[in-house]
Amino acid sequence: MNKEWWKEAIVYQIYPRSFSDSNGDGIGDIPGIISKLDYISSLGVNVIWLSPVYASPNEDNGYDISDYYSIHPDFGTMAGFDPLVVAAAKWGIKIIMDLVINHTSSEHEWFQKSRRGIEPYKDYYYWSDSWPGTPNNWTGFFGGGTWEYDEERKASYLHLFAPHQPDLNYHNPLVWEDIGKILKFWLEKGVKGFRCDVINILYKDSLENGKKKPILKGSEQYLTLDGTHEILKKINETLAPYDAFTVGETVFVDIEDARLLTYPERKELNMVFSFQHMEVDQIMVKWFKKKFSWKRFISVLDKWQRELAWNTIYLENHDQPRSVSRFGSREYHGESAKLLGTLLLTLKGTPFIFQGEEIGMTNFDFTSMDEIQDVESKNIYAILSKLNIPKGTKWNMIKKTSRDNARTPMQWNGRDGAGFTTGIPWLGINGNKYEINVEKEEGDKDSILSYYRALISFRKEHDDLVYGDYELIRNDKCVTEYRRGALYIVLNHSNKEIRREREGEILLSSEKNRKNGFLKPWEALMERR
Repeated sequence: MNKEWWKEAIVYQIYPRSFSDSNGDGIGDIPGIISKLDYISSLGVNVIWLSPVYASPNEDNGYDISDYYSIHPDFGTMAGFDPLVVAAAKWGIKIIMDLVINHTSSEHEWFQKSRRGIEPYKDYYYWSDSWPGTPNNWTGFFGGGTWEYDEERKASYLHLFAPHQPDLNYHNPLVWEDIGKILKFWLEKGVKGFRCDVINILYKDSLENGKKKPILKGSEQYLTLDGTHEILKKINETLAPYDAFTVGETVFVDIEDARLLTYPERKELNMVFSFQHMEVDQIMVKWFKKKFSWKRFISVLDKWQRELAWNTIYLENHDQPRSVSRFGSREYHGESAKLLGTLLLTLKGTPFIFQGEEIGMTNFDFTSMDEIQDVESKNIYAILSKLNIPKGTKWNMIKKTSRDNARTPMQWNGRDGAGFTTGIPWLGINGNKYEINVEKEEGDKDSILSYYRALISFRKEHDDLVYGDYELIRNDKCVTEYRRGALYIVLNHSNKEIRREREGEILLSSEKNRKNGFLKPWEALMERR
């Protein structure tokens, strides 16, 4: 296997709005991130992925960009961004940015000129004169239709997400020219790569009606098509002189699609975020849940480990509920958080840690929609209301699944504001801040945080955890066991103590007081045999 710096990287995702507030306005910012670089470095990570910090009306918390060349005032200024890149480099940390180029904000200059019919922006987006009615039957990622009537242009525009996020038209070559300029701008600032948002839906083959299906009608017209592959080749060519990497958020991809997107000889993406392992507890869409099965979960991960040359490994991010609340144990919170960390950092691929995951942050105990900020959650709640779903049922769906579960402020300490802010936080702070916070775990050698540091250090010392071959040995209801090179990883993902008939040389265990010949509940270990 070819060695690459991004294969050896450990990525820490920061959701800037919720990470660290330097000025007391209740919103995290770039100076706040700079102030925490020593902490980030102490984890042993060497890449930071920044969720969007661009200028935006924040209808979708930054994923609706109004100016790709500016920093949102909530986060600071462009003059303040440059010191972040420089300071991070001094700590041996690279910065990658979120690249959101399927759509812009409706407040972007390009859209404002397009809606007025000003050249060359007139067809930077998809417009239709079909009104009343819509040109096709497509449905969007946030639920509902995908066409919005614009009074100024007297036409409708396509939006696969929210109405204020119009889709760019890559049939117009000028769109790519402008996107290419944006990439070079950030690369020249020292950014070392991009997480590419919904990158496999960029190119729409046509606007024909979609096939009849319950969700995402029309997706066959845009999911992972030849036109998108061509755009990705252009992105790769632009990044090549800068030794930067790309990771694509790729919706509804299977392994065959992922191979095409990531084969080195094709020169498209370096790696992709797959979703199949995150879908094992859902029925068709994430809002409808079924009982989580560890055996099913590991089976999906195993398939991707065996059949894809290089993976991304993640268990949570800004779009997913907290992993310990989803896959772990309430009774064994700390133990299960450590086990999940072991899984994250020992599978084949580049691991992505989401802020707070390393201290075991949990879902928020939301009590009403008034506490929810997420536009997706609000849209889905409205759709469920129209379908006459009982109030208790629809609220339970939102509470467990809302993206805001991951977006609550980072818990630095147990005092007012959780060390995140001296002001009123933009989103509620979890009530368990007193038990789960960085300050408390820093002083505990047996904490989740201490274990994450030990795990990361162990990974760096053992090349087998990066480049070693992978083999699944055991996968049942209680225990998972797999091999990475000469190392064996054993996970007891149950509340039961499990007897072991065979035990090798224990190199690292999540249990401080482990019991020879047994696996304690939610114990994770690495051994040599």
